[in-house]
Amino acid sequence: MRAERIGSANYGYTSAPFMGKLRADAIPGRSPTTRPCPVLNARFARRLCRTAQDTAMIPATARPFDGIYPSTITPLRPDFALDEAMLARHTAEVALLPGIAGALCAGHAGENFHLSRAEKKRVIEVTAATIGASRIVVAGINAENSQAAAEHARDAKAAGADALMVFAPNSWAMTQDGEMAVRHHQAIIAAAGMPIFLFQASVNAGRMAYSAPVLERLVRLPGIVGIKEGSWETAAYEATRRMVKSVAPSVSVMASGDEHLLACYVLGSEGSLVSLADIIPETIVALDRAVRTSDLAQARRHHDIVYPLAKAIYGTPPGGHATARIKACLKLLGRIPCDATKPPIGPLPAEEIARLHAALAAAGLLPA
Repeated sequence: MRAERIGSANYGYTSAPFMGKLRADAIPGRSPTTRPCPVLNARFARRLCRTAQDTAMIPATARPFDGIYPSTITPLRPDFALDEAMLARHTAEVALLPGIAGALCAGHAGENFHLSRAEKKRVIEVTAATIGASRIVVAGINAENSQAAAEHARDAKAAGADALMVFAPNSWAMTQDGEMAVRHHQAIIAAAGMPIFLFQASVNAGRMAYSAPVLERLVRLPGIVGIKEGSWETAAYEATRRMVKSVAPSVSVMASGDEHLLACYVLGSEGSLVSLADIIPETIVALDRAVRTSDLAQARRHHDIVYPLAKAIYGTPPGGHATARIKACLKLLGRIPCDATKPPIGPLPAEEIARLHAALAAAGLLPA
């Protein structure tokens, strides 16, 4: 076995005996020195050395998938091609931090609904090559029919993913029933045989959001390990959590309504898969920790950083601009050189860029 993950480059991981170290010269702008990868602790030690064909990087714990996962963007060049070096750099910067369990790549924030099949697979390969030696790689699956979704699931497994996040097809906003939802997930489970996260869409997303009876059927399927609970409404979140814990207590319910993380963490959460952690990963980790240690005053301080950014990015219509706004924030912070998104989304108007600058300033990330 070997330390490198599959793909044409290993994006920063050296071969043995330097397993678990990130080569700084693999990240643009860093000096060519070797530095330890943060938080390579004993629970990961047995599973550092892997390829997509052998043991997955899943901690040997009772609840291995709990924790905080940035839902990473897909950096693009001005011509809309993948910027693989920037993808590796950004993923390393947000996922190789203390308290981060892994990353969700090729999710909604990663523009999975706009990427080609080949692009999706390459995003997963680069992510796995960058963080897969020490972090869990969750790959988003978003396809309009179950056959394509099954193909994408097999691609994700071959590319080095440890688990899958299955998004409801966008067409389900118009029509969906329990049989369709169950068949779709069963096809993916049969194709890949991997741990599966469900996605519960916003209460404003029409029939893409599963009803309680449908969700109860889904959480009982084999291989379901968690739910990215994105209902974006705290009462709906609590109802979902109580139902899941009553019928499938081993399934992790993970809050993902960024404005409401504090409230949802207080209600109970096994972690989050959130795109705001692309911008403030340490704050999301600290918010979760403060709630778990019952330090409500500290949790409120972290929430005061989260809230203005969440409102500017997600709480302002149109919601479909969220990824473009995240990328614009990262460019304003000097973390990515290009904030392009796949057409037809973007570029954002100057007044919106100014509003995002003000939100970053309110969060203390930029001068006013």
